[in-house]
Amino acid sequence: MHWTQVYDPFGHWWLSTLIAALPIIVLFGLLAGLKVKPHWCAAAGALTAVFIAIFVFGMPTALAAVSFAYGVAFGLLKIAWIVLAAVYLYDISVETGQFEIMKESIAGITADRRLQVLLVAFCFGAFIEGAAGFGAPVAIAGAFMIGLGFRPFHAAALNLIANTAPVAWGAIGTPVHTLAAVTALSESDLSAMIGRILPLTAVIVPLWLVRCMVGWSETFEVLPAILVTGVSFAITQFFWSNYVDSNLVDILGGVVSIVA
Repeated sequence: MHWTQVYDPFGHWWLSTLIAALPIIVLFGLLAGLKVKPHWCAAAGALTAVFIAIFVFGMPTALAAVSFAYGVAFGLLKIAWIVLAAVYLYDISVETGQFEIMKESIAGITADRRLQVLLVAFCFGAFIEGAAGFGAPVAIAGAFMIGLGFRPFHAAALNLIANTAPVAWGAIGTPVHTLAAVTALSESDLSAMIGRILPLTAVIVPLWLVRCMVGWSETFEVLPAILVTGVSFAITQFFWSNYVDSNLVDILGGVVSIVA
């Protein structure tokens, strides 16, 4: 079935953009505003998207149904399995006591909170983002930081900031795979182009992380550690995305920055 999407059905880009954004508005409005359970929020957002696609953008009903089914299958079979495996490994590490050993190891390396946030939120968080994605770095690395004595809100906020650098290749490169699928562009070309844009972000984010915790003078005291962390991650990110593949960019970047 052939269908050409109309991007501006109302003849006014701002109105068309607002209507197209309604599924996201519904999702977050129910989730944050009305405190509805997440699975009901997701269902409402998905149904809103289908309704708008059919009645506003003129998508054939059969094609909308097939696209909806494909999205559900993609989420369950490709994305959910990755997250499930990551949570399973996390639970094993907690039950066997290995998670506590890792926390004690980090605490033994340094008691400096500035260096701890670099190691856990940025380096370890990038590794978790590459392996699982979808909020796992905030949940797992955040729990790690709370165990080290960070306040829960601060731990979550710092991990969200740190996740800026590796997010494009999260969950074994799922965003790049998906972008290649919907645009019909070369996956290697997309990954390479992203890898030329984001390394600068990878250098800036560690500085930003530490600055969010302390003042400028205390930030510059650990500038060598900040530069080593950011530059080592950025170089690995650039090299792997441009010359190898999009699957292991974050995982290797996290490992290299931890070792460095």
